[in-house]
Amino acid sequence: MFAQASRWMFWLPLTMTGLALGEEGRLERFEFAETHMGSQFKVVLYTLDEPTARRASRAAFARIAALDATLSDYRPDSELSRLCDQAGGPPVPVGKDLFDLLARSKTMYERSGGAFDVTIAPVGRLWRRARRDRKLPDPELLAKARALVGSDRMRLDAEARTVQLLQPGMKIDLGAIAKGYASDEAVQVLKEEGVPRALVAGSGDIVVGDPPPGALGWTIGIAPLDDPAAPPTKFLRVRNAAVSTSGDAARFVEIGGTRYSHIIDPKTGLGMVEHAGVTVIAPDGATADALDTTVYLLGPEKGIALVESFGASVLIVRDNGRGRQVFESRGIKPYLTSGEKSAETLRP
Repeated sequence: MFAQASRWMFWLPLTMTGLALGEEGRLERFEFAETHMGSQFKVVLYTLDEPTARRASRAAFARIAALDATLSDYRPDSELSRLCDQAGGPPVPVGKDLFDLLARSKTMYERSGGAFDVTIAPVGRLWRRARRDRKLPDPELLAKARALVGSDRMRLDAEARTVQLLQPGMKIDLGAIAKGYASDEAVQVLKEEGVPRALVAGSGDIVVGDPPPGALGWTIGIAPLDDPAAPPTKFLRVRNAAVSTSGDAARFVEIGGTRYSHIIDPKTGLGMVEHAGVTVIAPDGATADALDTTVYLLGPEKGIALVESFGASVLIVRDNGRGRQVFESRGIKPYLTSGEKSAETLRP
């Protein structure tokens, strides 16, 4: 599902101070934006001239568009949709991008004890209707949808590069990992185009390469839990890494006095009721994108342990009705930095 994801807002203070003499001092900042996967993708890069910037950004957006055509569950002609149409049948040969992303998804499923599950799509479709109608899904329909959920019934053959969905009716939603993967790929394209000082942001999933000229890293601000439009309260500085955030601040529904997040627990089929925000820093965008949702589902204790097992870091803010709590993994402190009031805003 490539609908607009619920994300904390990211802010980017960018500076050109402290430039070295020579070519680095002549680098200019360029920014481009296009809509893909149901969200705005933004590319910020530093290069010597506008023609180079435009050529590189076009190549990056072309890569994202190609992934959208492959991974979308909204497009009936996408490779993912064609795979799901053959659920319950024999193994289906798939392309490298789809296979790699499904393999990473299944690894996350196994390492998270089933908390991360891309086969949640049948339940997700019921909840889209529930949010629109402000009415809980019909229990009978929910039970039938839950019976189709389980990545253990997604069989992958790396040698043949095939995927088999063992049960008829199974569907896959890559919305919790695909934008991070696409941002990874776009940054790689920019590097191949000779533009290593770049940032790609897609719906709150941010992947960065080398830092802006004269800077130690890209500075990314995290907006408060209750107001994504408010100025950030915490800042991170990162380079050659990814930052992704997830929570219920913007996408939720209140039914019968209970607040349900758009993030669904695969074990219950219900939207989470925990009011929280999770920000993950990881070596790559796909990992960060998948981990933020998974940590939200697992909670601080199990979530932090999982994040650290991936060599990543996490900041968790939650409000359980008895006050605000903040949880940090051991590796988060080196990334924390002070912010700037004149910060530029990237809106997911």
